[in-house]
Amino acid sequence: GYRVSLQGNFFGRNDTYVTFPEYSPRKHIKLDPPMNIQSNTTASKCQIWWSVWNVPWYLREILQYELQYKESSMSWEVALNKTLPNSLSQVEIEATELRGGIAYAARVRCKVSENENSYHSQWSEWSQTTVFQRADVPKISEKILNTKTMQYVFIPLSFGTVLYLLWSCKFSSRSRQKASPASTFPRQLLSFSHSIVCTMGILR
Repeated sequence: GYRVSLQGNFFGRNDTYVTFPEYSPRKHIKLDPPMNIQSNTTASKCQIWWSVWNVPWYLREILQYELQYKESSMSWEVALNKTLPNSLSQVEIEATELRGGIAYAARVRCKVSENENSYHSQWSEWSQTTVFQRADVPKISEKILNTKTMQYVFIPLSFGTVLYLLWSCKFSSRSRQKASPASTFPRQLLSFSHSIVCTMGILR
């Protein structure tokens, strides 16, 4: 630790004032703002990433970040804030949180995590901004949509028609087989009886 004092001429006297009896630099850190912030959007999410500069390696692992984003036409006072839960220098925003056709601006800042006891810092200044816009979901053309609709309707309808025809043919065939002996037997019996009667008449 250090002892910090302020010495000067105050009200015509040379005095020394002790500002910090025990000053620990590791408890009073202010980092440089993140840099190289970039973004990439898809139909489902927006990815934002950045890098930090002039930060020792032992601090990089205990940093926390805060992301702020807004519609480009709005002021930062109404921006949305996300405090990130880990030290990864990237974040994803779901597309459902963004309005289609609207340009957004985002920026980020960093500090040592509040869960860390060995070091303490205040928030850095905000980084430069990155501008992004939600990618629109590709629309299916009406022609393709109508073709798919016809396929969904025509295929089951055709399959049902074929099954109905097969069932009808099978039922008709069974009906003929059942009706054939009953319809032909009386005719054969009648013809046989007529022949007997004719023969007996001739013999007489």
